[in-house]
Amino acid sequence: MKKISLLFLLLLALTQVSCVSKKKYYYLQGDYNMGNAAANYEPIIQKDDRISIVVMTYQRELSEPFNMNVGGNMGGGNIANNPNAGYLVDSEGTIDFPTLGKLSVAGYTIEQLRLMLTEKLKAYLVDPIINIRILNFKVTVLGAVGKPGVKSFNTNRVTILDVIAESGDVSPFGRRQEVLIIRDYQGVKSFNTIDLTKADLMNSPFFYMDQNDVVYVRERKAKVDATALPSLPIIASTISFITTMIFLFTR
Repeated sequence: MKKISLLFLLLLALTQVSCVSKKKYYYLQGDYNMGNAAANYEPIIQKDDRISIVVMTYQRELSEPFNMNVGGNMGGGNIANNPNAGYLVDSEGTIDFPTLGKLSVAGYTIEQLRLMLTEKLKAYLVDPIINIRILNFKVTVLGAVGKPGVKSFNTNRVTILDVIAESGDVSPFGRRQEVLIIRDYQGVKSFNTIDLTKADLMNSPFFYMDQNDVVYVRERKAKVDATALPSLPIIASTISFITTMIFLFTR
């Protein structure tokens, strides 16, 4: 009976070795409660951004003078292929818009800028439709990921999970609980740590990325503790130990 009890305890220990570290690797654990602040997120236009502004109305010839910087593409152009497309926000946070002249846009969300332009263009156009997009939306990813580097996106709503996926996921050696986000807003840098394993990450102001964010995934100090399941050498040594103990106690 003692032999059977010992064997049971050893098998139970092996089971615990296989499961105890999984919480370090599963994403978004816990209850989900998406807050309104995160759901309604919009990036804020900053100095040195390049933005596409496309003005449309039922009479195209009337709106054409306001699309001089579109770069020949009503979708706003592609910054990779046409670096001169769109409007560059200068060091004073302004753009030079046709007819309207200098406009201060830094600090506006895309929706706020759209509403401001719509109001100003009512003097020239009937029911103008304005599409705005940040062309240089990119995030730099460093550290323990599959594919580090600069990641460019064609949308202005990019989550940290989008960035991690685009980077080939966090490697087995990365600390999912300690991901550093370096954010630069109007020349002021902030350093913030997020935990990818917690569901309340979705309510964090860093769940959605800002253009030019830097994501740094720290590497574990001990790589032996770096896999969601124990490595093959650990499993092999545990099985070898159990086998030896069974042999000794059943002789």
